[in-house]
Amino acid sequence: MFGIEHPVVLAPMDDVADARLAGAVSSAGGLGLLGGGYGKLQWVKDQFARVQPGTVGCGFITWSLAQQPELLDEALAHRPKAVFLSFGDASPFVERIHAAGAKLICQVHDVEQARKAIDLGADALSAQGGEAGGHGLGTRSTFTLVPDVADLIAKTAPETVLLAAGGVTDGRHLAAALTLGADGVLVGTRFCATYEAEASERLKSAVVAASGDDTVRSSIYDIVREKAWPAEYTGRVLRNAFTGRWHGHEPELTAALKTTQSEYFSAVDAQDFSIAQVVLGEGVGQIHDIQHAAEVVKHMVRTAEARLGTASAAL
Repeated sequence: MFGIEHPVVLAPMDDVADARLAGAVSSAGGLGLLGGGYGKLQWVKDQFARVQPGTVGCGFITWSLAQQPELLDEALAHRPKAVFLSFGDASPFVERIHAAGAKLICQVHDVEQARKAIDLGADALSAQGGEAGGHGLGTRSTFTLVPDVADLIAKTAPETVLLAAGGVTDGRHLAAALTLGADGVLVGTRFCATYEAEASERLKSAVVAASGDDTVRSSIYDIVREKAWPAEYTGRVLRNAFTGRWHGHEPELTAALKTTQSEYFSAVDAQDFSIAQVVLGEGVGQIHDIQHAAEVVKHMVRTAEARLGTASAAL
């Protein structure tokens, strides 16, 4: 569907997935997606100007895109391979995306969302389990959600491509995803710890040092940043002094917003991750170093091949 060599797709991480990272993943045989996130028109223009037309895609937070529809026009003008939409109703955008010749990938978190995305005409679904970094429902695991969605696709829309997302950081996860019925994987946190990622060395080091037990799902960073997320979505982040103080005390955080915002944004500027957020998934424990994006793709595919061969021999 995407004309790629390897079934590895870069998650459109807000700001982190810029032209350098998305281009590197596409050049390595995967599919790079720019992280359009909440939507900054100039950022979208600048990033597409740095890549060859038709080589990458772009992702947006759907409820935010609805407030800035010009962002989609800008992205489609650059002939993206795909548009990735998350956390909202994709129906207002489907016709424009397909008319521009791009494929639509819809992120889904349960079977009902998957059914709706198929009915809308999504070309691909990204089934995200609660292990994922960043926002999600957090109610299903990747291991059980992916086969449920795979069965739904087989029954209702067998031409639809399925990506497994949530906790995918190495070739073992890719092998598992393929055996669960996915056609490929969506990878976020592992690509955050690459040389090409638009993130500070301090943040990358925090990712490498973390384990899956060091994460928590919380809404406190949405509160302190005043991001209008639907209540059902929380974000998986690194546990730190800020989460220890405010997670579970959201009303008190809201009441103290003026003070806490000053503290938070100062910490962001200072790269103080005892307060500033680090978005990462539970698969972070399998990340032990910073690599080039191409190395991540190559190692992931080779490991998956080896694991599938070993598993077949064991059976």
